[in-house]
Amino acid sequence: MVFRPSIISTLVLLALASGFAGLGAWQLERKAEKQDLFDRFRDAPSLGIEEALSQGARFAHVEAHGYYDPERHVLLDNRIFNGRAGVHVLTPFNLADGRTILVNRGWLPMRPDRRSLPVVDTPGGPLSISGILNQPPAEGPQLGPDDVLVNDRWPQLVTYFDLGAVNAALGIELEPWLLQLDPTDGSGFEGREWRAAVMGPEVHASYAVQWFALCAAALIIWIVLGARRAQSGNNKGRRKPG
Repeated sequence: MVFRPSIISTLVLLALASGFAGLGAWQLERKAEKQDLFDRFRDAPSLGIEEALSQGARFAHVEAHGYYDPERHVLLDNRIFNGRAGVHVLTPFNLADGRTILVNRGWLPMRPDRRSLPVVDTPGGPLSISGILNQPPAEGPQLGPDDVLVNDRWPQLVTYFDLGAVNAALGIELEPWLLQLDPTDGSGFEGREWRAAVMGPEVHASYAVQWFALCAAALIIWIVLGARRAQSGNNKGRRKPG
């Protein structure tokens, strides 16, 4: 006999192999989802802002006419750009048809002591801006308390984006979308190389390879242990007196 695994090693290692294989398959599913997302981002059409909003056309390239709110900015904290900590500047933009949408104008640095907020230079008067229509920023699980927004102190720093809280502080009903300002638009700041998502499909592919490698390792260990156990049994049998 060349292979005789123990019951315990079989149960443990095959359970691990099954779990690792399942995680690898899940990462492949996530890769396919992300690839679809990035394809839609790449192939998104150019639409008027009114048409894009009415269609809910995520990633559409739009041009908007109106004017910025020059004072009331929401500063989304913990944004990293070139290894430096800072904020994304979200400024209300009043559209020509009377609606208002937040514009992500890019990244500004925060001082290390965090005692003062960055100055947000904002052009006044009517202008045209262009960008990508996207969903508002979605954060992971909230670890700290809710941000407290007030209506008489601007700009305001937030850790987690809550559209309802921003609406209440501004006293208006914002469109449930975000316009990510084009890198060439002069009314923005740094860090406007927008992507469909932070993690691309290639990352999920690499994770899948790692999980499948662990699955293969668990199976190899199971086979090796079974072969060694069989060999040990054979050696004991040969040592018995005839």
